[in-house]
Amino acid sequence: MFHGQATYYHLSGVTACGTTHSDQDFVCALNSQQFDTHTPHGNPNNNALCGRKVSVTGPSGTVTVRIVDRLPSGGYGDLDLSPAAFVQIAGSLEVGRVNIEWEFV
Repeated sequence: MFHGQATYYHLSGVTACGTTHSDQDFVCALNSQQFDTHTPHGNPNNNALCGRKVSVTGPSGTVTVRIVDRLPSGGYGDLDLSPAAFVQIAGSLEVGRVNIEWEFV
């Protein structure tokens, strides 16, 4: 089980995993400390964590998301969620940042 904070971001363009998504998809960016250790030869498209599902619990609920991107800032345990996923765990986008716990599923 990991602990950190969740924020949200608007998805546009190609992610670090080489995929494209919309704000309605249940996806996330993993903090660079945890993401980068699984990136072979510097190519994030081949990261072993790309596509892995995680269960994220916040103050307003739990959601399952797929890792599709890299969060360059933030601390160990932090996730940046799509708006649709963030609302599931935080209740609204206006909150902006919430404490979370998460695990791979």
